[in-house]
Amino acid sequence: MTNLEIALNILAEASTTELSKQRDPKGFQQQAKVAKEGGSVAKAARNQLESKLERSIISSEKASDYLLEAGESEFNEKEKD
Repeated sequence: MTNLEIALNILAEASTTELSKQRDPKGFQQQAKVAKEGGSVAKAARNQLESKLERSIISSEKASDYLLEAGESEFNEKEKD
């Protein structure tokens, strides 16, 4: 994920949290509605930014692309000396 993708994810989660606090949804259906509305805030931000950039901000990168394999070190052997 890129920084922009992470920022949009945080915006969606924060928006949903604030809407949930304000509306105090009861039950799954009401909670799902609030979650959808929170996500729509991030969607609007994404659409506006992509319109201004004239390109998609969604990448094929994923967090696991940056994780080290078991036993791997962040530094190679030469840097340890």
